[in-house]
Amino acid sequence: MPTTTKGLVCLGIDPGIGRLGYGFVCQSGSSYRALTYGCLETPPHQDTSVRIKALYDGVREQIENCSPHFMSVERLYFGQNRTTAEAVWQVRGAVLLLGAQYHLPVVEPKPSEVKLTVCGDGTAEKRQVQLMIQQLLNLPGIPRPDDTADALGIALAGLAIVRSPQYAYGRR
Repeated sequence: MPTTTKGLVCLGIDPGIGRLGYGFVCQSGSSYRALTYGCLETPPHQDTSVRIKALYDGVREQIENCSPHFMSVERLYFGQNRTTAEAVWQVRGAVLLLGAQYHLPVVEPKPSEVKLTVCGDGTAEKRQVQLMIQQLLNLPGIPRPDDTADALGIALAGLAIVRSPQYAYGRR
């Protein structure tokens, strides 16, 4: 990201071991703009440590290219699949480590907070959230795969959180 970009830039992360979505959103006044976004993928046959290293390196490269002011990493909730949860928590730890290494504050919105920020309803359906992300960021289509759209929503929620009076009060 060029240093001439004005506004507050958030890196949103939707952590996953197979696919990790990322999205950089810039807020300037009341307008939002997606700077770049995408999805990092790892093959399921690789060792978990190799996959985590690949995701770590990919996110690090994105941070170095776009210089965000802070990160927003979705807080995780898992029901039954403990094996998947363990690997995703490990990826999430690597992402949080990157935040610390780059001195980036990290906010951690829950999925319901992302839905509330984007749609005004914490129980909104996935499709509704995706359509609102497309509209809010003036994108030509819904970002694919879903992990990418989710990351942009997580960035939007992060921007809302850091601009809230409660966050400012809590950071004193």
